Amino acid sequence: MSSPAARKRGLPERVRMRHDNHFVDQLAARGEEETLGRMVPLASVEPDPDQPRNAMGDLEELTRSVLDKGVLEPLLVRELASEDDGASPRYRIISGERRYRAALAAGLADLPVIPMAVSGEEALEIALVENLQRKDLTAFEEADGYRALQERFGYTQEQIARAVGKSRTVVTESMALCKLPARARQAAEALGIDTKSLLLEVLKLETADEQIALLESVHKHGLNRDDLRRLQRPQPKQTTRKKPYIFRYRPQDKRFRLDLKFRQSEVSKQELIAALESILGELRSA
Repeated sequence: MSSPAARKRGLPERVRMRHDNHFVDQLAARGEEETLGRMVPLASVEPDPDQPRNAMGDLEELTRSVLDKGVLEPLLVRELASEDDGASPRYRIISGERRYRAALAAGLADLPVIPMAVSGEEALEIALVENLQRKDLTAFEEADGYRALQERFGYTQEQIARAVGKSRTVVTESMALCKLPARARQAAEALGIDTKSLLLEVLKLETADEQIALLESVHKHGLNRDDLRRLQRPQPKQTTRKKPYIFRYRPQDKRFRLDLKFRQSEVSKQELIAALESILGELRSA
């Protein structure tokens, strides 16, 4: 398992993730021994091929900011072991690959970094936690990250919630999306459906075919979570009571009218005759 420092949202104690430009200016001016951070050649830094973030997104705005103000947040890195004792240190990124790529695009020579004495496995754990604190995660990226922390690093859902600063309920609901069949997940991603509350409603259906059909309806008709809840709400059984049978008799001279109402909806000729004879019998004996 990881060190206590890695447990604290992936950050070493006494180090904050965000700094203003004065902090970075100090890194360039001070000696390396006087601060946890340091300025290193950009060429000595490399991305982690196993880092959990799949896509870096649009870097244009960040690159403009780096061109204007430089890199304002130091990258978290770990120093790689070297067989050559005289070689300059090389670093692998734990957190901050977007800033690294923007600095590369901006043509910077040096980067502010904070080296951490962690193993590759601990670095991956820190990167996972840091990645899960992003605001632009998709519902599936969030679910996959929580599952990785649980399965690979033995986190409980309560520990995940504390590590990423979210409620246990949020974590539990997100991890439920991992149960969505692969075919249904592929359909959701292809249709651009990424609302967690909506996907949780889709998950309530039993088969992948039903889930895919509902996802297609969502995409076609622009349905939201409340729409899906109404669709899936059990409809009350409508008991259609059959109308009772009524025998009507109107004589030609219109002296009277006879309406004979039965309890059942269907009455045979024999039943009708028997009812009329029963009435006549009672009248004769009265």
